[in-house]
Amino acid sequence: MRAIIQRVHCAEIIIDGKETRKIGPGLVVFLGVMKGDACQQADFLAEKVFGLRIFTDENDKMNLSLADVGGELLVVSNFTLGTDCRKGRRPSFDLAAPPAAAEQLYLRFVEQARALGVKSVQTGEFGAHMDVLVNNNGPVNLVIDTEKIGK
Repeated sequence: MRAIIQRVHCAEIIIDGKETRKIGPGLVVFLGVMKGDACQQADFLAEKVFGLRIFTDENDKMNLSLADVGGELLVVSNFTLGTDCRKGRRPSFDLAAPPAAAEQLYLRFVEQARALGVKSVQTGEFGAHMDVLVNNNGPVNLVIDTEKIGK
């Protein structure tokens, strides 16, 4: 799995130009499921996101987690994270998992985040067109690839 994690003051997602979902302070996770990913990667990544110490403490040090600050989470499926741009100018999406498998693991990640006790977990809609409005805090943006950490 690949994830782009953004620390935010707030974020909003508009699904197919109609439905809106919002979060306050917390994290936005753009989540890409790769071929070969399984529940192990979804579980590991949810725990990693929940425990990342990327919120500032009273000394302005990144020392607090989403759990510590009671932050919210917006999870957005993003198959374009499964691209390979090494050849030519047109991205190849061959690394991305097939839609049915990707949706199952995306939902597993969301379930795990809720089970860990995230204050509020909002989601996009798998396969829908989404406009994501992010008020980035920092900016703080992290990329995690479970393949590169051996999970």
